[in-house]
Amino acid sequence: MSRFNNALDHIQATIAARKGGDISASWTAKLLADPKLAAKKLGEEAVELVQASALADKDAMAAESADLIYHLLALLAAQGVELDAVAAKLEARQGQSGFAEKASRPKA
Repeated sequence: MSRFNNALDHIQATIAARKGGDISASWTAKLLADPKLAAKKLGEEAVELVQASALADKDAMAAESADLIYHLLALLAAQGVELDAVAAKLEARQGQSGFAEKASRPKA
């Protein structure tokens, strides 16, 4: 198993363990209890990653990517979105052009 997979497994286990925990003692528990906060933090981390990318700062990009992934997983858990549902969406897109996949989405 890759280091990345190991890290994801650890984050997922931590998030699961903190669900319903003391929000004054755990940032993860606080995010899980407040999906709006989790969404806000995910957006902030995305902006910070874009800023690091604009500077071509690879170390900062790695750090901000780690923050982004953690906050994404926390938001999904806070909203009750299973990772298997995300995997199903990714699997459905395999083997097709990104342009074709985007064109097949319903128009908003």
